Amino acid sequence: MKLYFAPRTRATRARWLLEELEVPYELVKLDVAKQETTTPAHLALHPLGEVPVLVDGATVLFESLAICLHLADRFPEKKLAPPPGSADRGAYLQWIVFAEVTLDPLVVEHYWNTQQPEEKKADLSRQHARLNDVLEVLDVRLDGREFIAGDSFTAADVVLASILHLAHTLKLLDGYPKLFEYTLRQAKRPATRRAVSG
Repeated sequence: MKLYFAPRTRATRARWLLEELEVPYELVKLDVAKQETTTPAHLALHPLGEVPVLVDGATVLFESLAICLHLADRFPEKKLAPPPGSADRGAYLQWIVFAEVTLDPLVVEHYWNTQQPEEKKADLSRQHARLNDVLEVLDVRLDGREFIAGDSFTAADVVLASILHLAHTLKLLDGYPKLFEYTLRQAKRPATRRAVSG
């Protein structure tokens, strides 16, 4: 397997999951600033010139969520996804999609707003209220739980914790100590540390 990767992007999720799986893979680092993701060779893999891209034999995937779902199911013996038909499968799918589709756009909107000059910053009060509603749902779900879906670590924790980590750096988790503690626990995992090193 080969992962096309750039640091501080959603590609880190895919690398983290590969490290959790402890399966061999080749890491192809690309420099976004040097436009290495817009070469004809890379555009043949990802038509928008983004990362991550996973090449797994004849299968070529982009979108970090699709890659995480694929990898977790590809190695069922690693137990990073509940098997289809199991009691925990529905919750796993619900929370991994909730993280990506409901939480991530709100956090990313706040992130991009922080990158704007002061005079161009938008009023995100409506989005911030919605974000707090979403964080409250997660806060309730994680009350007394170590993991978001079921009783063990899954790919849903990879996706959720990666998004919550960005939220924490933006100080969006203030007032949500359970979410901060959850994020910190996942950040301390050995595979997480390997995924963000070098």
